[in-house]
Amino acid sequence: MSEGQSSARVRPGARTPVGRPLLSLTLTAMMDEVHAHSGGVYLVAPDRPVLEMAVVAGLPRAFAAPWERVALSAPIPVADAVRERRLVWVGGEEEMARRYPRIAVVLPYQFSLAALPVATATRAYGAVFVTWPGGHPPELSEGERDHLSAACDRLAARLERAAEESLPLPSEPDLLAAPLVSGLADTLGTVEAARMVARLPYGLCSLDLNGRVGFANATAANLLDTPVDRLLGAQLWATVPWLNDPVYEEHYRAALLSQHTTSFVALRPPDEWLSFRMYPSTTGLSVRINRARTAAGTNRAARQPGTAPARLVTISQVLNLAGTLTEAVGVQDVVQLVADQIAPAVGSQGLVILGSRAGRLLVLGHRGYPDPSVVERYDGMPLSEPTPGSQVLRTGVPAFFESREELERLYPVLVVNPSGFSSWAYLPLIASGRPVGTCVLAYASPHHFTTEERAVLTSLAGLIAQALERALLYDAKHRLAHGLQAALLPHTLPSLAGIEAASRYLPATQGMEIGGDFYDLVPSRGTAAAVIGDVQGHNVTAAGLMGQVRTAVRAYTTVGQPPEEVMRSTNRLLLELGSDLFASCLYLRLDPARGRAVMSRAGHPPPLLRRPDGRVRVLDLAGGPLLGIDGSATYPATEVDLSPGSLLVLYTDGLVESPGTDFEDALAGLGRRLTGLGDLPLDDLADALVQHGAHPEGRVDDVALLLLRALPPG
Repeated sequence: MSEGQSSARVRPGARTPVGRPLLSLTLTAMMDEVHAHSGGVYLVAPDRPVLEMAVVAGLPRAFAAPWERVALSAPIPVADAVRERRLVWVGGEEEMARRYPRIAVVLPYQFSLAALPVATATRAYGAVFVTWPGGHPPELSEGERDHLSAACDRLAARLERAAEESLPLPSEPDLLAAPLVSGLADTLGTVEAARMVARLPYGLCSLDLNGRVGFANATAANLLDTPVDRLLGAQLWATVPWLNDPVYEEHYRAALLSQHTTSFVALRPPDEWLSFRMYPSTTGLSVRINRARTAAGTNRAARQPGTAPARLVTISQVLNLAGTLTEAVGVQDVVQLVADQIAPAVGSQGLVILGSRAGRLLVLGHRGYPDPSVVERYDGMPLSEPTPGSQVLRTGVPAFFESREELERLYPVLVVNPSGFSSWAYLPLIASGRPVGTCVLAYASPHHFTTEERAVLTSLAGLIAQALERALLYDAKHRLAHGLQAALLPHTLPSLAGIEAASRYLPATQGMEIGGDFYDLVPSRGTAAAVIGDVQGHNVTAAGLMGQVRTAVRAYTTVGQPPEEVMRSTNRLLLELGSDLFASCLYLRLDPARGRAVMSRAGHPPPLLRRPDGRVRVLDLAGGPLLGIDGSATYPATEVDLSPGSLLVLYTDGLVESPGTDFEDALAGLGRRLTGLGDLPLDDLADALVQHGAHPEGRVDDVALLLLRALPPG
């Protein structure tokens, strides 16, 4: 059985369960051996490749809530340990921000972590992680490695025996220190301790690992303006209204994870500042509360109640940025959104988005640089050149330069730097496991990148990378479709005896900006054939099918088929191609010598005819259904008078249709415009018609127009 399918957790219905809390005892013994202050055990789910948290020790489970259940493919230490069957060591907050930025964003504190697989030679059962305070050496000692590995091997053997005997594991509680009790026993020592605490001129309270108050002296209650009985058993920030701010809870979390003394000040309304100092241990926290002498001197991060948490980017901002980036369509949309939304949020004044093509850097866009040549000189530079942009793109590792001197020391080739910026963050844009670009954020003055800021920027780069990958794919399809469409439409119209012609094509300005509209004019044995049509859809498939339809019509015209047969043959071809798309079409055979035109229509808007006297009529021709629907459909032909001076207007529905407009009204409006424009030269008339049809809010459909005017003899 593969490691993603195995589990030691046997469900109820099996034999007698394991008698002792196996996971809890193993975890606490492991933590004692290596002097870790918290840890947890994950087990592989029985029916899917997921790790489920079984037990936690030393910290509230809420701290690890985002990782309660994680996929084996997730980029987190316990999943890496199981997949790769090795010990994973993260030696501090900077390494966590670099290797696991998603974790560092949620837990930007000073701590070290080791994750190990719980596995035998043939089967993975889960993983264990343990953490140390921020004072742990940056490397794990050999003794610690040996203790941890041996403990995990013993646990794997026990789980294997339990699985072989079908013994289910009992549900085990998390191991947290019991809450302190408020009552004091009636002994001399405890009574004297209570008197001593009561005499202290400052407030004291004790918090358990969940942040609940287990003891508070009278001075603390007085300073907090909250009775002792209301404080006991509740979380401090949940009981005292003016402490109900995420930034104060953040100090408690930071103290527990780092095991470092933490302090902050808070304003007790209306105008009194209090100083809080937290002394953490593995069983909880002791909190000393004093009146602060000066708020600014005690804690520069002190804030007025109700202001935003002092975080680089809040969760709500991240969600908003993620939603905004999903709206980006092309690469330039991504560049603009990052410049408008993300760069200001992180305090950056300059932005460059780099990509690569054929082993060379590609500048996809930039903002904030007064002299564009500073950025554009990197366009086309080989990726092998020693620049931070190419290095980050190749390796996928972020780089932060807090001053110009630091950048120039590491990259002397950039010693001439006229950009005017003084610090930079080079962020790899990694999507689908591969680098797709580099995001360069530039700052106008020297900037210190804290560990939390590095983690946040790296995570934001992940959002940008996903949007950029989609945009690059969209732009590639867009270029392909436009190239295909341009190649398939006629570049010029042939000169015909007795017929003057003009054509126009406008792509849509929404969506892919391409479509299946087509037109053509084909000389044929002393006469001529004209065709206009519209293939359903706005993508590469529609453009490709349009080319096939146009080619088929040309072929059937060349062999001399009459209009009704050309339409039937084209209809059969579409059905044989097996496409799910349909096409409308209007085909006509022109005979200027006789002053006649024979037309056949397949679901296409009717043409307009302006007679020599200026009157305009809609030619409501008989016709058949759209091409590609019914193989037995017929397309009757209609003969129309085309005396000299007559003008035929063939168009696609993009010229007349718009949201909220009735088609009949739009068609009548086109007729009035045609009358009002008079006898303009044909090219001027074509321009006037398509310009009037350009909707201010953008075209949702492409537009094709073909004008045919019968000339007098000679």
